[in-house]
Amino acid sequence: MSLAICLSIFGVERALAHGDVTPQPVDTTGLPEVGKDWLEKNPYRGTKYQELATKIGASGFNQNCARCHGIEAESGGIAPDLRYLDKGEDGDAWFINRIRHGYTQNGITKMPAFEGILSQEAMWSIRTYLDSRYQGDQ
Repeated sequence: MSLAICLSIFGVERALAHGDVTPQPVDTTGLPEVGKDWLEKNPYRGTKYQELATKIGASGFNQNCARCHGIEAESGGIAPDLRYLDKGEDGDAWFINRIRHGYTQNGITKMPAFEGILSQEAMWSIRTYLDSRYQGDQ
């Protein structure tokens, strides 16, 4: 019996591809709002909110990003290993552009756009979490 038939029997309809998963909201309670204008650098890095943003970002990453980028940001090969994304301000512009607008190659969406789905606070908290997982200097 095929996996699709087994899943259908048990009422699981949308588990066949990572692209069919509904994005999960990220609760950013406790973080200050950053406004409507898109920032170019992480507003939580080096502030009293960094620890909270890292915790919130870990949860947001696990709910929305880990299915492709791997648990704890350690990719298994489907998508880039984000532990090697430039740390600090050097990687902020690339990160916020990619998470906001996604990435399409040859007409195929490789990463969905999260603008309008996740708040800017949620995106920057995920970035804060990724900074905590950085492996690039090793």
